[in-house]
Amino acid sequence: MRDLDYLRLLSHEFPTATAVQAEMINLRAHLALPKGNEYFFSDLHGEYDGFRHMLRSCSGVIRSKIDATFGVQMSEKDQLELANLIYYPRRVLTRKRREGTADPDWYKTTVTRLISVCKSVSTKHTRSQVMNILPEDYAYAIDELLNIDEREEDKKNYYREIVGSIIDVGAGEDFIICLSDLIQNLLMNHLHIIGDIFDRGPRADKVMEEIMSFPSVDIQWGNHDISWMGAAAGNDACIATVLRIAISYNCFDVLEVGYGINLRPLSIFALETYGYDPCDSFKIHLLEKNKYDVVDYELAAKMCKAIMIIELKLGGQLIKRHPEYGLEDRLLLDKIDFRRGTVKIGGKDYALKDINLPTVDPEDPYRLSEQEAQLVEILRASFQHSIRLQRHIRYLYSHGGMYKVINNNLLFHGCIPMDEQGGFLSFTTQDGTFAGKDLMDYLEGRIVDAYFLDPEDAKKQDAVDLMWYLWCGPVSPLFGKDKMTTFEHTFLEEKELSKENYNAYYRLCSEEKYVDRIFEMFSMPLTHAHIINGHVPVKVKKGEKPVKAGGKVYVIDGGMSKAYHEATGIAGYTLIFNSHHLALAMHTPFVPGEENTPEIQITDVMERRICVRDTDEGKELKKRLDDLGELLESYHSGLLKEHIR
Repeated sequence: MRDLDYLRLLSHEFPTATAVQAEMINLRAHLALPKGNEYFFSDLHGEYDGFRHMLRSCSGVIRSKIDATFGVQMSEKDQLELANLIYYPRRVLTRKRREGTADPDWYKTTVTRLISVCKSVSTKHTRSQVMNILPEDYAYAIDELLNIDEREEDKKNYYREIVGSIIDVGAGEDFIICLSDLIQNLLMNHLHIIGDIFDRGPRADKVMEEIMSFPSVDIQWGNHDISWMGAAAGNDACIATVLRIAISYNCFDVLEVGYGINLRPLSIFALETYGYDPCDSFKIHLLEKNKYDVVDYELAAKMCKAIMIIELKLGGQLIKRHPEYGLEDRLLLDKIDFRRGTVKIGGKDYALKDINLPTVDPEDPYRLSEQEAQLVEILRASFQHSIRLQRHIRYLYSHGGMYKVINNNLLFHGCIPMDEQGGFLSFTTQDGTFAGKDLMDYLEGRIVDAYFLDPEDAKKQDAVDLMWYLWCGPVSPLFGKDKMTTFEHTFLEEKELSKENYNAYYRLCSEEKYVDRIFEMFSMPLTHAHIINGHVPVKVKKGEKPVKAGGKVYVIDGGMSKAYHEATGIAGYTLIFNSHHLALAMHTPFVPGEENTPEIQITDVMERRICVRDTDEGKELKKRLDDLGELLESYHSGLLKEHIR
């Protein structure tokens, strides 16, 4: 028997035996429904337009549902037009109005077609679930249209009258928008965002708003997310990092327009410090044009150089403060011979491409100049007082984590750090030594501490510092490489020195025996289970495959960022898990107004259709049923009294 106090609390929600019985009937019926559709996205990198299209099109599933519903009854052109209407109803309706092609017959035909699609996609939802997401004004009409049996003549006339009335009273546009939104909501039941929402693309802030508008989401943090989280928590090195990346990819809109970060002090400092320096090694990537914040590209290069030098200094300070990080090989500013214009790496001298470093003191190279220190204070205040940024970061905390196990799928962004023999790499801190799942759990706790601990707590600063290590440390599950070679990439001609080697996990995850070790560590079954991660772009054009280890591992970073399109040959993956199968949608670069339906490949067919009872949600519902069963018994035995009015 459950604790009586708990049953008393539950009785307030279900005050009578009849109420308990009704809820038990509903829950048992719900368990028999097919599981909802899960969508997995990774490495969004600020690509708002492309990501929004993936959401609105349900990564091509809407297009396939239209084809399944109408087949040869509707031409390819008409199917595509209907799909685009569902994706962007307001845009298409405006165009139809302008063209004068939205007459009453078109409205009636379109509403009828949308109802047919709605019927098809609502089959795995209860009627009450559908009603709950309908707009109040049209809920009755839509519910009637979805549940009318048109084979009966009287009902057929009733159906036609409802549709005709919608058009006659001028509600056609609103009704079409409602039906389009309903189709999208019914098809996309849960989003899994497997890291790297931020950096490289133009509007990570708008990507965050899109994610936050969705009712059911979880997020696994990526290394680019953690650097922004660290910046919001007040880590100066992380602030310099996110500024350097945003400036180098010409993402001024997200900084100044999206988050209101004041870059004027940085631009003034850069111009004063590097006024006559062409800063050739710091030219920015022109993948995007800023819509609102037009910037001089020569000034942007100077800003990029200024903030990178600050980043190298601040990173060096952290390395010296934390010998446990094991990053001494990344201390390179003190290895520069300013007289000869060289830097010593691995016992060998290399010529620097740029030796104009007026703010670097050879006697104390990691000390910020007075102006740099003042600038860092201003920038820190700007990050910490950005209301929109802080709201987004809090959402990352409330909906995110280092990993998630759901429905026999293990989700994480980067890797479980491993050595070449398949053992799990350990990381030692003042709190102990951690590896594998324990490492993931420990780091998640410290990430939470960095943001939420009281500033007076002695452990606060250590946690804030750790955020930078998670961005670039060799045992960071989010970074997953042996070193961050920003210095070598920028200052040296020797390309071999800027190579960053991936952790052994990325090689070993192609073999089932190593994947099974990870499953065992997370108490997962060895069959019908999957690892789903991103971080490493899959170079499809070179023949690389996203599915590994006999179908147990999915690497779904398909290069959504424009910076990766040339390398990968595609523009991102969506992994779709419905009640029948797992499928990969392979996207092409998004071009507004063009056909963007992805190629969908079924990769794993379930032995039988998965119902809600087979999912993690089903386990929770079964616990709820057990609780209700005990409450019902308590009512019947007289242990608790019913609240009968």
